[in-house]
Amino acid sequence: MDVRPIKLTIIVLMYIILMKMDVRAGGAKVVAGVRQGVRIPAAVVVIARKCLAKGVGTFALVFAGTGAVIIDATTGGAVTHVGIALTFGLVIFTMISAVGHISGAHFNPAVTLAFASARHFPWVQVGPYIAAQCAGAICASLLLRGLFGTVAQLGATSPRGSDGQSLVIEFVLTFLLMFVIVAVATDTRAVSQAAAFAIGGTVGLEAMFAGPISGASMNPARSLAPALVSGTWGSFWVYLVGPVFGAIAGAWVYRGIRLEGTNDNDS
Repeated sequence: MDVRPIKLTIIVLMYIILMKMDVRAGGAKVVAGVRQGVRIPAAVVVIARKCLAKGVGTFALVFAGTGAVIIDATTGGAVTHVGIALTFGLVIFTMISAVGHISGAHFNPAVTLAFASARHFPWVQVGPYIAAQCAGAICASLLLRGLFGTVAQLGATSPRGSDGQSLVIEFVLTFLLMFVIVAVATDTRAVSQAAAFAIGGTVGLEAMFAGPISGASMNPARSLAPALVSGTWGSFWVYLVGPVFGAIAGAWVYRGIRLEGTNDNDS
């Protein structure tokens, strides 16, 4: 077993933990090599904490989700397709419940871009958020490669039919996912406690019926990490273009039908 990816993953995670321990708003400690006593703006610390939460959440998504694909291939189908779909849904449910109050719990660059396009947070935050998501995903794929080699291309997504077919499927899947996310995360009339269940349920449902055709990625980071680490680039563009435009469309369609200041039950 090649242990180099495991070592690299451990080093990256240790660096992130040390950064987290050393960065304090207005505190005396800063990153090694920088003069002590330098004050770090509170806004920077807040963004750093959100990025760390997004990175951990995306790490969990890729480690558990693509890990289920790999273990299913390794064990001759012990996990099953239904088990893989449930794994993706459950890990999203779990991580939203764990860090949703810290980071907003979007572990998906397409969702981040869609939220920014709909003006839910400034564009200046998009770069750090996507970098954290991709870093978490890549760390997970590196660890999985160290544990299992390149079995099942580390869970890389690839179309079973044509690229065009999977592109449309990924667009629609991510449109529906983003529609649900915006509804439960931004509309004050929605039941906030149900957000994790609704979003995780949507991911699991879509992975269950569409996974055998397109891979049901809905997430560029989820597709990027195994493609990068296993060298399986094939139709990667499908899993970049489809989810990004699908998420943006979903965010804006919900924004368009949302009725502020009215009681829909009266109509």
